[in-house]
Amino acid sequence: MLTSKTPRTIARRLVAVGAVLTLGTLSLTACGGNSPATSGTASGEKVGVSLIVKTTSNPFFVSMQEGAKKAAEADGVDLKLAAGKADGDEDTQIQAIENAISKGDKGILITPNGPSVVDALKKAKDAGLFVIALDTPPDPADAADITFATDNFAAGELIGKWTATQLAGKKATIALLDLFDDKVVSVDYNRDQGFLTGLGIDTADKKKNGDEAKTGKYTGGKGGEYEIVGSQASQGAEDGGRTGMETLLSKNPNINVVYTINEPAAAGAYEALKSAGKEKDVLIVSVDGGCAGVDNVKSGVIGATAQQYPVKMAEMGVKAIVELAKTGKKPANTAGLDFFNTGVELVTDKPADGVKSITTTEASNICWGK
Repeated sequence: MLTSKTPRTIARRLVAVGAVLTLGTLSLTACGGNSPATSGTASGEKVGVSLIVKTTSNPFFVSMQEGAKKAAEADGVDLKLAAGKADGDEDTQIQAIENAISKGDKGILITPNGPSVVDALKKAKDAGLFVIALDTPPDPADAADITFATDNFAAGELIGKWTATQLAGKKATIALLDLFDDKVVSVDYNRDQGFLTGLGIDTADKKKNGDEAKTGKYTGGKGGEYEIVGSQASQGAEDGGRTGMETLLSKNPNINVVYTINEPAAAGAYEALKSAGKEKDVLIVSVDGGCAGVDNVKSGVIGATAQQYPVKMAEMGVKAIVELAKTGKKPANTAGLDFFNTGVELVTDKPADGVKSITTTEASNICWGK
């Protein structure tokens, strides 16, 4: 999920080099007892699939839609697109789920906007639809049949480990720009808690943001003192990132590390820091790896970001439902995980010993954009 620090048109097409796996990489298991639905190839009927994303105001989800459309065209899928009006809009997603049920779709691909969609997803499963969560697992996870997603804890941990090396023993005065403060979603706490864990801070309950000690010692890198100034909800948006950063700067103008849930929030944070004349004194880290976000790493706006692959998530999701319709086989989780891991890479032009990363040039070849 990204934006640039200033409005821009991203001219690059989505590319798949190194980021999009073929269906052959997706392990399959037998779907016990279910007879295969008719497929477009066998009967001339198209497989119905609904993709329901969080919002179309974020290029991350627009890219996901483009990936799904590409896969749908290749496989003869009747694809319906729907989206919340904003990140967190559960009601519109629930209506889209109900529409998919009434239309008799074979499956749903969804990036859940919050816990209120869970009952609707269970209703869809009871109606015989195969439900695949993308990017954000529902809670409980079995509200979807499977999730195709980034390992969000690992993504946060990568940027935390890298941040610790950059501090080189200096005190870390930390601002956290999370997603929500009115609901709990796994992508929010996994990235936040992963970041703090990577930095070497005890997070107490890994499924709860904000219960860690506000001062103490971090053990990552050379180790040192830390102070957490606070956490603000950004809604995953640039204006939310800017407002949240302004609020935290008013509490402590000496912030030198900013964690952001995504690149739109990072862009807003940078603008707030720039307005305060502090943009050169603060290290911003984030998660997304979109084309504009990679450009912001290259220019120094963001120190490092963890790159994820929404196009792969959507393409693999469509192909999995087609495979289910044709053969009755279901996709399986990655070994040892309760989801299918679509991969993550740390992107920075300042590599650190002991932290695997790729350069912005490499990341530009596999980023997503519009």
